[in-house]
Amino acid sequence: MSARIVRVEGIPYRLPLRGTLAWGRGSSLNVAEHVLVRVHLEDGSVGQAEAPPRPTIYGETVGSVLAILAHLSPLLCGLEIGNAARLVEVRNSVANNHTARGALDMALHDARARSQGQTLFDRLLGPQTRVRPSFILGIAPLPTMLEEARRVVEAGVRVLKVKVGRDHGHDLRLIADLQAEYGSAVQLYADSNETLTPEAAPAALAAMRDAGLSYVEEPLPVRLLRERAELRRLKLLPIIGDDSCFAPADLERELAFGTLDILNIKTARNGFTDSLQMLARAREAGLGVMIGSQASSGLGTLHAALIATQAGVSEPSELSFVLKLQDDLLNGPVTFQGGWLDVAALRGLEIDEDRLNHFRTDTL
Repeated sequence: MSARIVRVEGIPYRLPLRGTLAWGRGSSLNVAEHVLVRVHLEDGSVGQAEAPPRPTIYGETVGSVLAILAHLSPLLCGLEIGNAARLVEVRNSVANNHTARGALDMALHDARARSQGQTLFDRLLGPQTRVRPSFILGIAPLPTMLEEARRVVEAGVRVLKVKVGRDHGHDLRLIADLQAEYGSAVQLYADSNETLTPEAAPAALAAMRDAGLSYVEEPLPVRLLRERAELRRLKLLPIIGDDSCFAPADLERELAFGTLDILNIKTARNGFTDSLQMLARAREAGLGVMIGSQASSGLGTLHAALIATQAGVSEPSELSFVLKLQDDLLNGPVTFQGGWLDVAALRGLEIDEDRLNHFRTDTL
């Protein structure tokens, strides 16, 4: 017998950002409005995870995350935390709601470990205990983007994921400026967020390749499945699949059509269960793998970092969004040095209850 679930809790909170993160044709974010998901067990153990709702990507809001937790709570309460298969069934009894279900999955894993006197670091820390972090550089005027790049490079990051797609000329000028400033010391790649057209994409990818970028994420709209497969067959630049691979079933479709070279797995939408399944499938298919961020704060970063330590994660992972936050909920900082994140050194970081009480929004 294992401890039973007695309560599922959602705590909304708001963290200010350093400036605005802009991407795609018109999306932007200037504050992190997330939900802390907590699973309480009868033995007093509490597992927790971060849900970062993204209305323009998944259609989720803080309110919808809280509503899904309220919907699933009666189905979960009374179940044993050790009955992993049944808990996955309940989590998957609702469709979509990716970050709500992903956070719930991670909180259940955390509660199970704590109930057995362990932590997620005991359960999930993989062989790659030091990983290469990347930083998401949002669309902004050139001076603003260059200033932010300098700040994060100074903070120890050596890979920049550059958001592109609104103005191709602006994108190429930025890349040229970054190359002139950093050369081979900083790796650059692009995220187009589905903004290119099939007609313009080959020339755009060739220009990005010639400018020195390593790869490009989602250059074409996801719905253009055949066009994406044809673009990849041109072998202009390795293509990362992100919005095309929300779930394991999506990955199978993309593999069948041959649309991607690298898989971006996001624990924020997949939890640990599906993330590990997708990692195993990607390795089997010979894909490169990176672990992505949904603009996560510190707790989400810890969880993503643990999956980034697994064998088969071959590319830099988006683990430095904490540098975009003005403040965080953790009891200590996530720090970077010389282009690396020492994930093993993050053991012991936890939610600071005073910080949570300061930033939670359900008590306003």
